[in-house]
Amino acid sequence: MVNSLQAQLLKAGLVDEKKLKQAQRAKKKEAKAQPAGDAGPSAAQKAREQKAERDRELNQQRQAEAARKAAEAQAKQMIEQNVVDRTGGETPYQFVSKNKIKKIHVTEEQFGLLSRGRLGITRLSGGFVLIPLDIAEKVRERAPHWPVHVAEVKKETPAEDDPYAGYEIPDDLMW
Repeated sequence: MVNSLQAQLLKAGLVDEKKLKQAQRAKKKEAKAQPAGDAGPSAAQKAREQKAERDRELNQQRQAEAARKAAEAQAKQMIEQNVVDRTGGETPYQFVSKNKIKKIHVTEEQFGLLSRGRLGITRLSGGFVLIPLDIAEKVRERAPHWPVHVAEVKKETPAEDDPYAGYEIPDDLMW
């Protein structure tokens, strides 16, 4: 828009159209540059700081994800290297996994070790495998969200007046 003074100068012939547009562009540049000069560095600095903070958070998330994946890879490798072979097992062993009762077939010796808490069971590639107790603990440390079942052995002290206190029930009793 042309203001009244500019219109008067144009009508009088003192200024031509080209110089008028050039003056308007210079005025707009100056108007844009002045507020940017006053609030620009602080706003730009704030934007840079916010971007740096977001980048730091993203890097921390990426590092945490990478650490989690590395720990899971270590756990999987430990499981694969220490799988206890259960071929030829005919004795069913039942345990709870994700609120469901699961059953695997193991040998008599493995059944005894499982019931005493000396072996653990975990999932690997869609199936359940047996692993030694120390490996089960390491897997729990590295991947706490992976299902690892180890039987809990509790020694109960019999009551003083229990008539069956002298008769202990074996751990591997089959019903």
